[in-house]
Amino acid sequence: MTAAVVPSAEYPEIEMLLDGQSLSLGDVSSSVPIINPADESTIAYLPVAGPELLDRAAAASAQGFEEWRAENPRNRAAVLLRAADLLEERLDSISTALTLEQGKPVREAKAEWQATIDLFRWFAEEGRRTYGRVISGVLHARHLVVSEPVGPVVALTPWNVPALAAGRKVAPALAAGCSVILKGPSETPSASYEIVKALHEAGVPPLAVQAVYGEAAQVSERLIGSSHIRKVSFTGSTRVGRIIAGLAAQGLKRSTLELGGHAPVLVFPDVDVEEAARNAAQWKFRNAGQICVSPTRFIVHEDVLERFVDEFAKTARGIRLGSGLDPDTAMGPLLSNDRVRAVQSLVDDAVAHGAEIVAGGRRVDTKGFFFEPTVIKNIGDGASILQEEPFGPVAPVIGFSTYENAVEQANSVNVGLAAFVITDSARIARAAAADVQAGIVGVNDYNCSRCEIPFGGVKDTGWGQEGGTEGIEPYLVKKAILSV
Repeated sequence: MTAAVVPSAEYPEIEMLLDGQSLSLGDVSSSVPIINPADESTIAYLPVAGPELLDRAAAASAQGFEEWRAENPRNRAAVLLRAADLLEERLDSISTALTLEQGKPVREAKAEWQATIDLFRWFAEEGRRTYGRVISGVLHARHLVVSEPVGPVVALTPWNVPALAAGRKVAPALAAGCSVILKGPSETPSASYEIVKALHEAGVPPLAVQAVYGEAAQVSERLIGSSHIRKVSFTGSTRVGRIIAGLAAQGLKRSTLELGGHAPVLVFPDVDVEEAARNAAQWKFRNAGQICVSPTRFIVHEDVLERFVDEFAKTARGIRLGSGLDPDTAMGPLLSNDRVRAVQSLVDDAVAHGAEIVAGGRRVDTKGFFFEPTVIKNIGDGASILQEEPFGPVAPVIGFSTYENAVEQANSVNVGLAAFVITDSARIARAAAADVQAGIVGVNDYNCSRCEIPFGGVKDTGWGQEGGTEGIEPYLVKKAILSV
């Protein structure tokens, strides 16, 4: 396979939007390069914040909270809807920027942005429905329970879906009346910048939503440790999530943690096996497998295992790699050389445990961080890929003989974000949806990113939900008002 030449395109100048100011490279002492993973070129430099600027952001967020919480929910909703409209008007340019820095095909970048816009529209309306209740007391007393915003929020977002992850945090926080400091990923910063810029233009007070960048550990420690901050929301690895949870616990601050996954796909023999394999491959290799709900463990009934593997591998071999800006590209690069090495290590380890590579299996010999869509089978016990999320274009396929064996394999890891059940049997679907340990179970459906659906997991995947009617609750506190 060969990768296409990267077309030239425009990339915006990214600024930090902090304490009511727009800070560019000339206003700060430190910066980091932004790399195009399709050709390894430096496309821009990103200004980053040190301790002093982070302290300013935290103090400004406390001021912005007082101003924004005083706005009535109807007006807050109107502002969020205007911001959604602005992002939609800029869909082409902001999608191109996301593809340049992250690598995914531009149509996937547009789909991510559209899902993000939907989140702002959804939570604009949810913010108007943060109802309380009346409790009857003795002697005709009436007691009230009301919902109030928790306070200033720190939102820490990942590089793989930087727009969508930001939308899941910023939209409900602002809808609830909180202020937000959005720490965008240094590798893919344009989404957080564009979101905050649009919110300012739509009418959110500048101190009520800010965009900062910087070294992840320093930013997390400084902001979460600030007395001004009352809530943190983080999306990332389970390892880092434990650190964030510890920092939040020190200040007894609320936290939402959306951490790792390793999604099983249970394929039963009553389906059209070839169609199931083709569909699974299309979803597996989205964003080169760099999605936390990506299907990653294919657990297939032994009666149809070889047919599934053959069709899956055939589909994988036909995937065209290249720049995400090329409309013919089906899969872009991995984010970085580190990701390439990590994926190669998992494949090599699987082979050392007896696995057979059916398709792919190696880095593409071209400029850019490209790795072949890979399918492996006959994986021996002890292979790391059976327990460790690959976060790349590698699909391990294993067999099962009984329903109980399939569920046991699905539940054999310490995380549980998404799981998928492929069957034409309503009975099996109901049983598997109940028995598989995951926060999201898709029955013949791989699309987990709908604004109406709560998004979160179980076990070491973290705690809390984003999206759905549940998504605004972490940003609210309940107050009881007693009367006689």
